[in-house]
Amino acid sequence: MAEEQTELEERIIIKDQHTKEIDLVNRDPKHINEDVVKVDFEDVIAEPVGTYSFDGVWKTSYTTFTVSKYWCYRLLSAILGIPLAVVWGFLFALISFCHIWAVVPCIKSYLIEIQCVSRIYSLCIHTFCDPFFEALSKICSNVRVALRKET
Repeated sequence: MAEEQTELEERIIIKDQHTKEIDLVNRDPKHINEDVVKVDFEDVIAEPVGTYSFDGVWKTSYTTFTVSKYWCYRLLSAILGIPLAVVWGFLFALISFCHIWAVVPCIKSYLIEIQCVSRIYSLCIHTFCDPFFEALSKICSNVRVALRKET
């Protein structure tokens, strides 16, 4: 009974990962587009002091810019949002697949093979080079250097 309940809970948890509720108010909770797409009217159009247009033109320009930006974004996201979501989903699934089934196994295989090569290399160094350098150090240990200043 306890095992069946645990299985049911695992299925519910797995299902919730794909069907979880999304926040419709805060659509960028990780702030990945914090500084990229914040473009307001004042960021694009500005009139310096002394060269002001009519107030009505300024207000109408502001309203036109804001409303057209808002509706163009909504229209483009309605037309291209779902197809691009499919493309991005496919791309990231492909990247995940390659990483899980190709990259990580290749790296693990390489690390296993290089560990074997490393041991063989270490044995060769200790067998051949250590005695040579030890003998060389004993030869050079009796060398004395004296500096004299001749006038």
